[in-house]
Amino acid sequence: MRSRYSAYASNNADYIYQTYAEQSKAQQSLTDIAAWASQTQWLRLSVLQSDDITLDEYIHGNDKTLPVVHFIAFYLHDKTFYHMEEASRFTIEDQQWRYLDGDIITHQALKTPKRNDPCLCGSTKKFKQCCNLKL
Repeated sequence: MRSRYSAYASNNADYIYQTYAEQSKAQQSLTDIAAWASQTQWLRLSVLQSDDITLDEYIHGNDKTLPVVHFIAFYLHDKTFYHMEEASRFTIEDQQWRYLDGDIITHQALKTPKRNDPCLCGSTKKFKQCCNLKL
């Protein structure tokens, strides 16, 4: 999950696309991923819960329930701040974890923080000295 977030934050569309499960890739376009990633600034990721399972444990275990990562992310898109909460499901393909799909719990536009409010990115700076400069 963190590597996919980093790829979004660094606009690495190819990595994002490659980490989708095969059945999910059919619904994706590398061009669309690249366009959206280039228009979006990712500010913060907080992983709330993740299933603690290794590749080996999943492959050789009896429980084939798909591992889930529950996270919250903040991002800036088109001069609007957003909060997104998702429970993402992962599967294994070619001995690697791949993003299958996710249930979006919350996805909402946020009011722009006031100048002296704490910044949404989680830094210790005030908004006026941090992400406000990205607007």
